[in-house]
Amino acid sequence: MSTRPLQSLSHSLASVVEHSAPSIVRVETRRRRGATGIVWDAEGHIVTTSHAVEHEGRLQVGLPDGSVVSAELVGRDASTDLALLKAEAPGLTPLTSAPLDDVKVGHLVIAVARPGRTARATLGMVSTHGEGWRTHAGGRVERYLETDADLPPGFSGGALVDTEGRLVGLLTAAFSRTAAVVIATDTLTRVIASLKEHGGVRRGYLGVGAYPVRLPEHLGVGSEHGLICLSVDPNGPAQEAGLLLGDVLVSLGGQPLHGVEDLLGALSDEKVGTTVPVRVLRAGAVQEVPVTVGKRA
Repeated sequence: MSTRPLQSLSHSLASVVEHSAPSIVRVETRRRRGATGIVWDAEGHIVTTSHAVEHEGRLQVGLPDGSVVSAELVGRDASTDLALLKAEAPGLTPLTSAPLDDVKVGHLVIAVARPGRTARATLGMVSTHGEGWRTHAGGRVERYLETDADLPPGFSGGALVDTEGRLVGLLTAAFSRTAAVVIATDTLTRVIASLKEHGGVRRGYLGVGAYPVRLPEHLGVGSEHGLICLSVDPNGPAQEAGLLLGDVLVSLGGQPLHGVEDLLGALSDEKVGTTVPVRVLRAGAVQEVPVTVGKRA
C-alpha cells in the first residue's frame, strides 16, 4: 500500500500550521499558564477570550519572533467570551477568513495556539455547525460551531483554521465542558467592531432581578415559563413602568421569556430608548405593561 497520500496530507497540514503560526500570539497574564490570541489586523489588535483577561491589569503579548510586548485591553464582552487587546507590534499579519457557508460538518480543521513560545496544533473535524444561539449570559452568537479537536491548556483563544489556513473562528472552553466551542468569524467581526467603538457590547437595561419559574396550565397564560421579579431597581425602567416584586414576566416585545438569558438577549442595543410591551402575570391575571428600555451604565 502506497504511503504517498498520507505523506501528501501530512505535508499539507504542516504547511497550514506554518502559514497560520505568524498570526497566533501568546497572551501572558499573571496566571501560571498563558492564553492564546489571534492577530485581528495589521494595527496590532489581538482577539482573545474574555475569561483569560478577566482579572488582569498588566498584559503582555508573546510574539511569533520570540519577543514580548505590552498590550492594553481595548474592551471585553463576557457574554460572548471575547476580549480585544492592542499591542504596539508593527508587521503583524491577520489570517484570511474562511467563507462560513463552505464549512461543513465533517470537514477537517486545525486548532492552532501558542500556549508557550512556539506554536502548537491539534487536528480534528467540524462536529457541529448549527444556527445562532444565546450563551448563558445572553450573548448573541450568529452560528453554533463545535470541533472535536483537542484543546490542551493554553489553547483557549486560539484559531480554528480550515485546510487552506483560513480562519474559521476563535476557540473557547468557556461554554462547554465536553466540546470546544468556536466563536465564528461573523460574530467576531460584529463584537470586535463594538469593542473598538464602545469598549464593550452595549445592551438595554430593565432594572429587575429575576428567576425562572414554571406556570400552571390553568392560568391560561399561553406559556409554561416566565421570570418572577425578585427585585426591582429604584428609579429603573421597570419601576418607572410600574412593575412590582412578584410580577412574572412572560414575554418582552413579543419574545417569550423562558430563562434569564432570554431577557438579556431581548434587551439588545437597538431597543435602548424604545418602549416595548412586557406581558406580565400579576395576581393571577395577565396584563401588558409598556416599558421604556434604558441603557446599561
